[in-house]
Amino acid sequence: MIRLARVGARKQPHYRVIVIEKDRARNGRSIEVVGTYNPRTNPASVELKRDRIDYWTSKGAQLSERVGKLLSQAAAAPATEVAA
Repeated sequence: MIRLARVGARKQPHYRVIVIEKDRARNGRSIEVVGTYNPRTNPASVELKRDRIDYWTSKGAQLSERVGKLLSQAAAAPATEVAA
């Protein structure tokens, strides 16, 4: 599964986008870190390794709901920047 793992100080969340077995704890041992997400910046900063996410999804990894939204927003953002 590809999902978020929370890092950062109390009341200052910062997330890693990780590949992890579905049964493991939220911040358990991950297989690979494939990106970061910081909702505290304006606008929220998202850095994703698209090639690695595509690789893991081809191997059967499922995206969590939030990571799916981040991925679609990140795909739409460069298209709007190019058009502008």
